[in-house]
Amino acid sequence: MTLKTALITGTSREAGLGFAVARRLAELDHHVVLTARDLAAVEPLAEQLRRDGYTATALRLDLADRATIDASAEHLARTVGHLDVLVNNATAMPDFGILSALDADMDQVRTAMEVSVIGTWALTQALLPLLTAAPAARIVNVSSLSAQQIATGLDLGAPLRSPAYSMAKYMLNALTAVLGRALADTPVLVNAVDPGNTATHPELGDDESDRPAAESALDIVWAATLGPDGPTGGLFRDRQPVA
Repeated sequence: MTLKTALITGTSREAGLGFAVARRLAELDHHVVLTARDLAAVEPLAEQLRRDGYTATALRLDLADRATIDASAEHLARTVGHLDVLVNNATAMPDFGILSALDADMDQVRTAMEVSVIGTWALTQALLPLLTAAPAARIVNVSSLSAQQIATGLDLGAPLRSPAYSMAKYMLNALTAVLGRALADTPVLVNAVDPGNTATHPELGDDESDRPAAESALDIVWAATLGPDGPTGGLFRDRQPVA
């Protein structure tokens, strides 16, 4: 059996959403490529999947470092020659607790944009030859409810929570729509998924209402395994389109 190959960014934490997505795709007979800035953090997770009987590889990938993006693309071109799934899960939330765009720190804005927008865009470009070499590749951009603060408009006087992070996720949703149109004449489908509030930081005290990472991962995996008649260029939550 020929395994499909899936690359997931931001998979350095066992409790994280990225690793939950990787595990589920591995269960669905994908060779999963786990990536993060720190190879020492991601390699044990790939090894854990291998011990469980799955095919998993660890790569160092820093979305703020173009050299690691190119190196990852070259590695996959040399070893597998195609990519069936790209899950852009890595994110940066440098301004937790900031409640106004007027208080935004531009260095934090650059950090958020570099990871969620520029780095994601660059990675997609670098991997495009591998994605189009697959029979029907899927790209999933992991969004956030924070972006909806901007998309739906703020009530007068309402705070804009984490403005750098929120604006970056809003821009990621726009990038998803643009890429969907650009790839409309190909079998590649591109969608964004808002996984909802997810329990990924037990050490910080997750809210009781947060969903388990394994549960939130199912919606991302749904978008990563859409059939040929699936949607493209959209934003989804609980598998339903978000305006």
